[in-house]
Amino acid sequence: MNPILKRTLTGLSIAAVVISAIVFAPKCLFAPVISVLIALAVVEYAALLKIKVPVKSVGFALSFFVGALVIGCGLWSLVRWSAIGGGQGGLWLLYIVAIVKFSDVGGFAFGLTSAKLLKGGNHKLCPSVSPGKSWEGLLGSLILSSVVSCCFLGLTHFGVGKAIAFGVVAALVGTAGDLVESKFKRWVGVKDSSAFKFTNGMGGFLDMLDSLLFAPAILLPFV
Repeated sequence: MNPILKRTLTGLSIAAVVISAIVFAPKCLFAPVISVLIALAVVEYAALLKIKVPVKSVGFALSFFVGALVIGCGLWSLVRWSAIGGGQGGLWLLYIVAIVKFSDVGGFAFGLTSAKLLKGGNHKLCPSVSPGKSWEGLLGSLILSSVVSCCFLGLTHFGVGKAIAFGVVAALVGTAGDLVESKFKRWVGVKDSSAFKFTNGMGGFLDMLDSLLFAPAILLPFV
């Protein structure tokens, strides 16, 4: 199967599972599930870090502590999103995950399409860190994230301007998280963050969660 098609189908399948889980799962399960995701992401981070830094060194201990703190604090903010609005916490969690992850979808789809349509291809955003990222893809991220944010106006009761602002920030900060993780992978010399056999070919937990590392925490105080 074509790698792009495989990754797209995998992403859509995971998205369907995540949406169903958030909408239908009991609220009491959010914290344990997010804790498990944090643990898996931290394990992957450690597995990649030891490629570059000796495990028994002070450098490894400090780097692991900082990385685990960033991953843990960033993703734990999702639990706080699930506590907003009492019984509507699950929908608020769905909202923040949706505007961040659909920015990924918009970037991927728009970037792939524009690369085929534009003479000479896309304009690279940060080729030394992530050669696949483009300004055209970023535009797609901004547009789709903003549109999705406006689709939740009935929940958030934001004005259109604020909804678009949330979408824009989610796309920009989500892209920054993606670039940080890409820089880390480039530093350790891998293209895929997978540390478990069952995640091979779909990018690993760090690849799936990188765009959620900063955006939920940054946007939370402005709800």
